[in-house]
Amino acid sequence: MLTTSTTLARVGLDAIALKPTECDVSAAASMPIETVAIDYEGREHFPDPDVLADLADETDVRLTTPVRADGFDPLGDASLLADLPESIGRVLVAGHPAYLSEEERARAVAPRLGDALADDPDAWVGTESVERVAMATGATQYDLLSRSTPRELRALRAAGFAGEIAVYAPTVLTDDEDAVLDAVGAYVARRRPVAAVLPDGAPTDSSATGRARDVLLEAAREYAVVGTEDELRAQTDALHEAGATTIVGYPARGIESLRS
Repeated sequence: MLTTSTTLARVGLDAIALKPTECDVSAAASMPIETVAIDYEGREHFPDPDVLADLADETDVRLTTPVRADGFDPLGDASLLADLPESIGRVLVAGHPAYLSEEERARAVAPRLGDALADDPDAWVGTESVERVAMATGATQYDLLSRSTPRELRALRAAGFAGEIAVYAPTVLTDDEDAVLDAVGAYVARRRPVAAVLPDGAPTDSSATGRARDVLLEAAREYAVVGTEDELRAQTDALHEAGATTIVGYPARGIESLRS
């Protein structure tokens, strides 16, 4: 268990998410955290199985695997799965279109999730773009934080859903507005409700001004966990109280920002 002296524990994070294009994922072995989720950013950035195995000796590792992508397709080419160490857990996702070919994007998600879960019943299921299908599996739900997440969590619990729910939240440990925008401005600008109200052509980083800056800063508080340690803890506590069982923080300012 984490001690309360670590930053990760003080801000209420249960796990961290890392991107292979941004850091050496093996660095997580020295992080005071029990679970590491590794995002999928294309086959060319897929971590070496030996690196994953070594990391799994130190912590619980969950690897995002897009069920429509060659190499992970349970109804087709599953060659990359064959090389995964048994100690590696999975996060089953439909797959972001940016990382899929036209042929892969056309593949049906539901039957592939079903087959993948039959092979790995302890896997988490990413809900992005396939919320109803993901819920139907009954597996641990892996949601992206949004402005509606607390309300949706409370509604699910009130309706009797007793399963595990993990929430992925870009995390920025600072109250410096410029630093927040440089870390997550572009990310929140891509969310559909935010994009709809942003002025056309407005910058999304610390150079944003006026209405664009106001919109982005408000969105950062809704689609990410940002602020001082106390502010981050208040946000993660609220998510836990609403029904989340695991808060997975993506260190948007780099892994070192949450290492201490």
